[in-house]
Amino acid sequence: MLLPDTIELCPAAAPVASVIVLHGLGADGSDFLPLCDELDLTAVGPVRFVMPRAPVRPVTVNGGYRMRAWYDILGNDLARREDEAGLREALRQAQALIHREVARGIPSQRIVLAGFSQGCAVTLLAGLRHPQRLAGLAGLSGYLPLAETTAAEAHEANRRLPIFLAHGRQDGVVSLARGIAACETLGALGYPVEWHDYPMEHSVCIEEIADLNRWLLQALA
Repeated sequence: MLLPDTIELCPAAAPVASVIVLHGLGADGSDFLPLCDELDLTAVGPVRFVMPRAPVRPVTVNGGYRMRAWYDILGNDLARREDEAGLREALRQAQALIHREVARGIPSQRIVLAGFSQGCAVTLLAGLRHPQRLAGLAGLSGYLPLAETTAAEAHEANRRLPIFLAHGRQDGVVSLARGIAACETLGALGYPVEWHDYPMEHSVCIEEIADLNRWLLQALA
């Protein structure tokens, strides 16, 4: 499989862990350089941050305008009209990125998959189905795609995977209800989910970064 282009923040010393961060619709891997710069994971050791770029494709909900997207958005009802083929292709791309980190010497259980919005959806989709144990999944301002297939398709290797979920209470792009639904579904399946919500819209805030930083230190300890 052709891997997405990536931007990387590489430590001076050999990394002992990797965090893969998937951006949202119409964004770019470089958008999360500031967030990664804010994270302090020195207690873990050298960490490599991998920020891939989604392919450019027409997006139906935006009138077919071409932009970076992990999959197509067919309409505003994210639950009933899903681009399953696109989602599963994105799943394979995310898992290929994980496999590349393993090939570069990072054990799978030292890899965190994270994402914002559409990137959160791919994180949950791919991480729960990954056949090797991961360190954890972090999803910001997103939702659980293909929710009805999660229980049957989730891989046993990651059945108790720690998950960090955060959302803005005033999110007008992906509703808070969608984030809460993801949290409740995953909790009912037995995943240890840490939930946070903040007084913000479809964005990231300082308090969220601090909570994520603490969670990452635990997940990679």
